[in-house]
Amino acid sequence: MAKDQVIASLDIGSSKIRTVVGVLEEGKKSPHIIGVGVSPSTGMRKGAVIDVEETILNLTTALEDAERMSGTPLHHVFVGVGGSHIEAFNSKGVIAIGGNEIYEDDVNRVIEAAQAVSMPPNRRILRIIPKAYAVDDQQGIKHPVGMTGIRLEVEAHIVTGQAQIVSNLEKCIHQAGVDIDDMIPTALASAEAVLTKRQKELGVVVIDVGAGSTSIVVFEEGTALHTAFLPVGGESVTNDVAIGLRTSIDTAEKIKIEYGTTIPEDVNERETIDLSLISKIDSQKVSKKQMADIIQARYHEIFVMVKDELRSINRDGMLPAGAILTGAGVKMPGTVDLARDVLGLPVQIGFPNEISGVVDKIDDPAYATAEFA
Repeated sequence: MAKDQVIASLDIGSSKIRTVVGVLEEGKKSPHIIGVGVSPSTGMRKGAVIDVEETILNLTTALEDAERMSGTPLHHVFVGVGGSHIEAFNSKGVIAIGGNEIYEDDVNRVIEAAQAVSMPPNRRILRIIPKAYAVDDQQGIKHPVGMTGIRLEVEAHIVTGQAQIVSNLEKCIHQAGVDIDDMIPTALASAEAVLTKRQKELGVVVIDVGAGSTSIVVFEEGTALHTAFLPVGGESVTNDVAIGLRTSIDTAEKIKIEYGTTIPEDVNERETIDLSLISKIDSQKVSKKQMADIIQARYHEIFVMVKDELRSINRDGMLPAGAILTGAGVKMPGTVDLARDVLGLPVQIGFPNEISGVVDKIDDPAYATAEFA
């Protein structure tokens, strides 16, 4: 293997496509970032391709920008896959060992056994995460290689995507001129980028608020316990603002980013936004406080949905390391305080860990998926 290995990742969202290029030096765990590329994502909606040509064009732009900045041609990438079509479930696998020592091949066999579950033909496995192994009657084993026993069991967390959606995405990436090293669910990619080993051991939830959807992943005892994808995100907030204030979508997005907050009580009742200064289409004046009320209501709904997911696995208010927020949507002022109030957990913004290089470009929760994927 070469001493320095070039690694590229691609995060294909519903709003932006981000490419990050890094060099992984021998003996180091984290890459040194040397290039970043960003383009609008006009051919995607909620994680699915809705326009092949637009998606290929957007991918090519993001890849070329990253190549230009890094000075390195890109031939293969790791891809972050998200959207409400992603689903996860737990499964068990069992194999006989016959009293012999357990080898790596046995571990691979028991994981394969966990995959042998009946799934709809339109589902495709994206990730299998072993949660814990059991050798005979001994439970909670993390690494069974080298042990001896008669029976080896594994409890695995399996993340799947809709096969047609994943295939269409693969087709666009290949036509943009790069091969795929691996496809990683965005929830897991974000979590790996922002969490420490201690947080994963204690118990933590990562909430990635993207444009088209919100993904959550719960870690406990060092491994993924639960994954869920919610069909609401930043675009839902923009749509609410457009409907509530009777503006165009483009204007709603601009004023949401520039004037938006989830704390209406901090906004003066009389404050208005003159849309004629921002838009060629809209000319009215709108209430800044009314917009804050609309934004707060949707963010509150998102965090209530997260709370419901935590309640479904008996972890509501029970995660010592709290909640980590990532994604472009969490940069809205007041989001951390609102999440803390709704979830009843300590909450903080998650930034990619241990990064070096063009840090000013990617030290941002919006880059969590791209930095790891």
